Amino acid sequence: MLSPVRVGLRCDAGPQRGVGHLVRCLALGEEFLARGATVEVFGAVDGIDWAAGQLAARGIPLHPGPDTPDGLVATARRHSLDVLVLDSYELDPAGAGALRAAGVVTLAIVDGDTRGQDADLYLDQNFGTDLAVPAGRLLAGSGYALLRDTVLAARPPASARPAPDPLVTDGPVANHPAAVERPAVLAFFGGTDAAGAAPVLTEVLLSTGLPMELTVVVGRPGIAARLDRLAPGPGQSLLPVPPTDGLPTLITAADLVVSAAGTSTWELCCLGAASALVCVVDNQRESYHRVVAAGLVAGLGELPELAAAGPAGAAARLTAARTLGGLLGDGAQRAALSARAQAAVDGRGRERVVDAVLDTLARRPEVIHVY
Repeated sequence: MLSPVRVGLRCDAGPQRGVGHLVRCLALGEEFLARGATVEVFGAVDGIDWAAGQLAARGIPLHPGPDTPDGLVATARRHSLDVLVLDSYELDPAGAGALRAAGVVTLAIVDGDTRGQDADLYLDQNFGTDLAVPAGRLLAGSGYALLRDTVLAARPPASARPAPDPLVTDGPVANHPAAVERPAVLAFFGGTDAAGAAPVLTEVLLSTGLPMELTVVVGRPGIAARLDRLAPGPGQSLLPVPPTDGLPTLITAADLVVSAAGTSTWELCCLGAASALVCVVDNQRESYHRVVAAGLVAGLGELPELAAAGPAGAAARLTAARTLGGLLGDGAQRAALSARAQAAVDGRGRERVVDAVLDTLARRPEVIHVY
């Protein structure tokens, strides 16, 4: 009798880990579900109601996540898994090889470093990546970006964003609220903003002195308290909002998006957002520099430097404010960023990844599956 492919996703999410690993695994899970597979998540999703709700909405069961190679193999056998996706910086790297030896097709999602894992397939969706792995086992680059249904549904047609008239930047009515358009700006920094980027970048945005309608996604209560202490200037408004399933709609409605250079980079590109990114943690640095160099996004620097006290921090914030001021005042510049970004990510990455996984599974003739 034919049986559906059984897929496990091993990832974690939490206030300090963030939700990036879970979000890209969810995108992959949606594609497997669309192909008739069964999908289960194994890991910790603690303290984030939004993340747990994402799983519940898709009918994906959540189980405790094993951390050791023996635990991973035992879990795969107990749940009769054909495929196990590993998306973690914390798991024992030997787990992938143990799973392969047990006959489980293993996909390791990585970010510039395999951590010594021996997987059937490696996925590094970062722009311009080039990992040294055995031939035929690497899925690399933004063509494999994992994007959720809600993002794909919100993707606008190419060149759908008009370029508004630039702001008035000199003369007696320079930047007067009544004399210029107020660009809609969205700022968000992952599901939890574990590094506390929102207050820093909100202050930098407001320091430009330019009119804007600024919406900031607030990942946790401590962030909201810090935003409350910031006062918008003339022609500026500041609206804090909680994490929302409607983020893709907010992105497509914004003239400019300010965000972290993490998993959301590929969502922003797919949606054709004109984006300015900040490098929040070390493992974002290489990808951040590549997408900035390729002209897909504008670069604002690294968060520790932007948040630093003293002259060095002030200089970093001034540089970032000048970059943001240029984007706020130049609709043509934003339109160019938008077009390049959308051309780099076509939204079919998860299809290509699942095709590769199922092809690998099909080469193991001892089990016949439906997919």
